[in-house]
Amino acid sequence: MHARLLTPSRSVPIVREGAGYWPRLLPLLAVLACVTRVPSFTRPLWNPDEGYLAVQAGLLAHGGALYETVVDRKPPLVPWLYQAAFAVAGHASLTPLRILAVLAQLATAVALASLARRRWGDTAGRTAGVLYLLISVGLNPEDAQAATFEVFMLPCTAAAMWCADRRRPGAAGLAVGCAFLAKQTGGAVLLPVLCLLWLRDAGRGGLLRLAAGVMAPVLGAALVTDPAGFLFWTVTGSGTYASLDGSVLPVLVRALANTGILAVACAGLLPPVLRSLRVARPGADLWLWLAASAGAVTVGLRFHGHYFLQLLPPLALLATAALRTASREYRARTLLVTASCCALFLTWGLFAPRAELDHARRLADTAAQRTRPEDRVLFWGMHPEAYWFAGRTPASRYLTAGLLTNYGGGRDGTKVGERYGVEGAWHTFREELTTRPPTLVVDDSRGKPYAPEHLPTLRRLLGTEYEQAGEVEGATLYRRVPGGSGE
Repeated sequence: MHARLLTPSRSVPIVREGAGYWPRLLPLLAVLACVTRVPSFTRPLWNPDEGYLAVQAGLLAHGGALYETVVDRKPPLVPWLYQAAFAVAGHASLTPLRILAVLAQLATAVALASLARRRWGDTAGRTAGVLYLLISVGLNPEDAQAATFEVFMLPCTAAAMWCADRRRPGAAGLAVGCAFLAKQTGGAVLLPVLCLLWLRDAGRGGLLRLAAGVMAPVLGAALVTDPAGFLFWTVTGSGTYASLDGSVLPVLVRALANTGILAVACAGLLPPVLRSLRVARPGADLWLWLAASAGAVTVGLRFHGHYFLQLLPPLALLATAALRTASREYRARTLLVTASCCALFLTWGLFAPRAELDHARRLADTAAQRTRPEDRVLFWGMHPEAYWFAGRTPASRYLTAGLLTNYGGGRDGTKVGERYGVEGAWHTFREELTTRPPTLVVDDSRGKPYAPEHLPTLRRLLGTEYEQAGEVEGATLYRRVPGGSGE
């Protein structure tokens, strides 16, 4: 069967569809997706984002309201996904989320394979799917192996491009909206989608359907939660966090380090991608996708490693476009180098140190031993996973010190403190600690700029209503004095 397909360069190639293509390719991609995610199953938790999501899901399951009593600067899709997984399989383990992450990576690879096959043929489809999965682990394991926002955003971005490529603007818009609801920067795929629809002559009607598709899930999520809270926490409430003041050097170091790590993972792909600038002409939409993704990595000026995952789908397609005209030996060498780099990162993932995870578990074990299951606890630090490990309810909706002090993302202390926290957060925080005071406070600041001695409100609270009750690896424990004002 022959299909006339319009590419972004407005040429009309004829692509021959091989019989049994997907039954042969899907098992290969599925096995590769499972192999590249093996390290994710080797530890209970990879980074604080997973811990934050796990605690959020628990609070939502017990009647919490997103953007009211359960807050974060992220859209609701992934917290809901965690909540659903816990409802089905229990909250004791993140294994169900690990499995969903494997499926998300597989779905992304399949969408990319389909895109490449439609444009350049069967071989290109296989190449794109395989290359994507090989480079999908090419970051620090705590960024690449965690089941967090970017992993679940990527299938939506790939689906948006897949739908736009087939002149389905409504479905493309729906996928863009879902990408935004996984993480705000997922909305960056709207730019290449618009480019692709223009190249496909979608017309004004197509653009209207695209807009309707984007707005439907976003407005739906806002109405299901709290519209004002949704707008504040996902869009307007992060001004101080996005500022670069006081963070230039550490942020620059992080940006260069993570760029270097990704370059190692993509060592086999970068030469063909550069080659495509001269000879391959893969399409303006793919270059725009890469540029929009790079802009999304830059937004917020934090350059955490997991942000760079958004670059991988367009990189895989651009490399595929270049390899289709390369010699068999060149393609084999590219695949060998990429597979070798993948093996290197998988080995790193299997043997990565876990000092901070072990620290959080020891704090959690201590808190669990010194409190009852119904007691509330405050872990003052940047490890929300301690609540999940301890099985204790947080004393505040602010699960980390970052939301209250603007600490995080490599800040050096210049713009950290009560005045830089989320607007209105300290007023709410005081009310929470007064109404339902924690039985135990664990100060895990360990000399960081958000330590209680730098925060008058927290310093007064600990000085008048709590007494020191020991230390655990540099963290100070505070036990509530009987007869405090909250009793």
